[in-house]
This record gives sequence, C-alpha cells and structure tokens, in this order.
Amino acid sequence: MDTEALWLTLRLAALTTVLLIAIALPLAGWIAFATTRARFLAEAIIALPLVLPPTVLGFYLLVGLGPTTAIGRAVIAMLGHTLAFSFQGLVLGSVLYSLPFAVQPIIAGLRAVDPAYLDAAATLGASPSRRFMRIAMPLAKGSIVTAAVLAFTHTVGEFGVVLMLGGSIPGRTKTLSIALYDLVENGDFNAASRLALLLLGFSTIALILLYMKPFQRRSRVAA
Repeated sequence: MDTEALWLTLRLAALTTVLLIAIALPLAGWIAFATTRARFLAEAIIALPLVLPPTVLGFYLLVGLGPTTAIGRAVIAMLGHTLAFSFQGLVLGSVLYSLPFAVQPIIAGLRAVDPAYLDAAATLGASPSRRFMRIAMPLAKGSIVTAAVLAFTHTVGEFGVVLMLGGSIPGRTKTLSIALYDLVENGDFNAASRLALLLLGFSTIALILLYMKPFQRRSRVAA
C-alpha cells in the first residue's frame, strides 16, 4: 500500500470538499432563488465537467496555468512556482472538476424548501441573507451533507484531471488513482488489485451511508 499516496489523496479530498462547500452554498443559493435568466447559463457552465472529458479540462488548466499565459505568469510571480505539477494545482483542478457534484445537490435541496417559510420570515423583516442562513440552509442540510460526501468521494477517485495537471510526482501529485495506474502499467497486478479493492470498498461504503441518510431525522412511527 502506497501510504504516501493515500494520505495525499485524503488531504486533497478533504481540502477540496471544504472549498467546494464554501463556494457551492452561495452559488447554489443564488441559482435556486434568483429570477434572472443568467442562472441558466451559470447552471450550464457548472455542469460542464459532467459531460466534458476530464483530460480536456486538465489540458486547458495545464496550458492556462503555465508560464506562457498572463495568468500563469501572475501565479508564478505570487507563489514563486507554477500551479502545474503542484499540490495547489491539484486542489484547483479538483474544485473545478467536482463543482457540479457539490452545487447540484444543494440547488435541489434549496428548491425543495417550502417558500411559505421564507415568505413568513420576509414579512417579519428578515433580510435575504438571514433567510438563507437561518431557514433555507438548515432545511436543506441533508442535501448539503450529500454534496459534501459526493465531492469527497469524487475527488478520491478522479484520474484524468489529476494526471494531466499533476503527473505522478510522489508526495506532491501522486494520488491513489495515479498509483493504481502506475501499478498496472508496471505489470504489478496483485498490488493493483488490492488498491482497486480498497477504492471500490471505500466508494461502496460511502454510497451506502449516503443512501441510508443517517444524518436526516427519522420519521416517527406511532406506537
């Protein structure tokens, strides 16, 4: 077992999930409750990673963050190095690639909130931000947890973006999915089988817990 790749993957997934939820909450709130038609364009752009080959996204990030572009040169001036082939670059790529898995469940949860609760709070003088924070978010907490679980597990298993943007640098960009690819490429199918079984087991357990929804309030059954 490549423990270095394991801890790097878990660190990447945890940091990506925290950033995604912080980004997804206000973004999903705007999309769910805004009346402007621009929200449809935003939804389409956010959903792009669902249909776009991950290698395409990874390629554009690799080129866009390189020293040949203005953005890449600005990043190098600030950080002293390019984001390509770095852990920070993997975080950026993971956030962009997993964004729909965080935003879409939260949008669905917010749209399921009964508007009567929000209207009642508005008549009492609550501001839009207060209604969102104190009413909409608590009522959509199940969807927020779902988004966090999907974002974490999706980041653990992502391959194309990580390979294109980070390569396979041990301790810096070599995640479990890259480690599995390297084992297969080297013909070590026994070790690859063990690692694949670990990833399969992790994903299965995460989905079982997700569909069980233990975080949601169980309905009371009359005696």
